[in-house]
Amino acid sequence: MNTGNLNNYLTVAREAALQAGIILKEHFGQICPSMINEKATNDYVTVVDRKSEDIIKEYIKSHFQNHDIIAEESPEERHSSPFLWIIDPLDGTMNYIHGLPSFAVSIALVIEGSLAMGLIYEPLRENIYSAIRGHGSFKNDRRIHVSSSETLSTALIATGFPFRIKSVIDSYLRVFKDLFMRATGIRRGGSACLDLAYTAEGIFGGFFECALSPWDIAAGALLVEEAGGVVTDFEGKNQYLKTGNIIAGTKGVQREMLKIIQATFRN
Repeated sequence: MNTGNLNNYLTVAREAALQAGIILKEHFGQICPSMINEKATNDYVTVVDRKSEDIIKEYIKSHFQNHDIIAEESPEERHSSPFLWIIDPLDGTMNYIHGLPSFAVSIALVIEGSLAMGLIYEPLRENIYSAIRGHGSFKNDRRIHVSSSETLSTALIATGFPFRIKSVIDSYLRVFKDLFMRATGIRRGGSACLDLAYTAEGIFGGFFECALSPWDIAAGALLVEEAGGVVTDFEGKNQYLKTGNIIAGTKGVQREMLKIIQATFRN
C-alpha cells in the first residue's frame, strides 16, 4: 500500500472526527428524551449520533466521492469500490445519554478487504489514536505499545456485556467468572473502540466481547495489532469483523483468553 496515500486518508479521517467531535462536545450533558430513539431493546440512538455521522460522511465524500461507506446509523453506500470506510459516529451512546464521559468517534478504512487505517477520537480528552498498517500505533502522534503483561495474573482486562444477544449470557458469565478469578481485574467501560484503544496503549492487557458490529471494532483492532498485540475471533481466526466476536491483547494474555473462551463457547 502507498504510505503517502494512507497518510492522506488518515488526515481526512482526523479532520472528519474533529469536526464531529465539536457537535458531540456541544451537546454532551444536554440530551433530553425527545432526542433519543430506541433502535432495539437497550440499543439507542440520539440526534447527536446522526449529526456526527452526517458530518463524517459528508467530509469523506467531499474528498473521495466513489469510496464505499458503512456507518452505524445509515444504510450502506456501495459503489463496488476497493475502498470501504467503516464509521461509528458515537461509540458509547448509552454513556453519552447518561452523562458518563466515556465515548468516542471511530473511523477505519479497509482497502481491498484488508484493514489499512484506523482512527479513534476521544473528544472530551482530545485524544486521537491512529494506526496505519505496517507503521505502528500512535496516541496524539506518540508511539504506543501494548502492555508488558503476558499472563492474566498480571493483566487488567476489559469487556462489554452481550446486550444484543442475551441468549449467550450464561456462557458469557462462565467466561467472566473464569477471567475474574485469574486476572488482576476486569473493567466494563461501555465503549468497545475505547477499550481497544486502551488495550493498544497498554492500559488493558486484553479485551473480549461478542456480537459487536464492524464499526465498533475495526479501527481499534488495527490499533491493537499495530501496537504489537494479537486480535482474533472466538475461533482464533481473523474473521472478527464478520462474526462480531473479538479477543484482543498481548500475545500471552490473548492466548489465555482464547483458550478459556473456546472451552466455554464450544460446549
